[in-house]
Amino acid sequence: MEEGFLRETSRMSFDRTLDESALFRICFVCTGNICRSPMAEAVFKSLIRKNGYTDSISVMSAGTGDWHVGEPSDNRTMTALDAHGHDGSDHRAKQFDPDWFANLDLVIVFDRSQERILRAWANNEPDRSKVQLLLSFDSGNDGVLEVQDPYYSDAVMFDRVLGMIEKACNSLFRQITPGIRQGIV
Repeated sequence: MEEGFLRETSRMSFDRTLDESALFRICFVCTGNICRSPMAEAVFKSLIRKNGYTDSISVMSAGTGDWHVGEPSDNRTMTALDAHGHDGSDHRAKQFDPDWFANLDLVIVFDRSQERILRAWANNEPDRSKVQLLLSFDSGNDGVLEVQDPYYSDAVMFDRVLGMIEKACNSLFRQITPGIRQGIV
């Protein structure tokens, strides 16, 4: 695996590195890494900063496909994030690399197709068990486990999806922080 999950082309790097020294490391993975996963990354980074966990939790995002590698988030993603007070300006899409499993504690996906793909890419059961649906952490989701891809929809759907992601990320954050505070994650 390349140092710090670096993915490069001949002209530029498209990565924000994962702090491997953090106690807990999460990668949010959607399809193209321009809508749902950058939303979750920005939301979770906001939670980390707001609650003083910048040295304990490291977050990144990626996609299962390579269609958008190097591109910023979709403009509608950026608009929704800005409207909700989250900063996603440094995002550049990248594709998930199965070698990353060894350095991650959770790989959070948004729908069953991503879950199947990531579990197929995992080489062993411990890595497969790291792949979890985001909405599975939200007990108030009324049985809905998939976050719809807003890509082919309008700004209203992007706001709705961001609301779901914020709620689920808050639940996930509340579930992992007790272990981090005790240093047992």
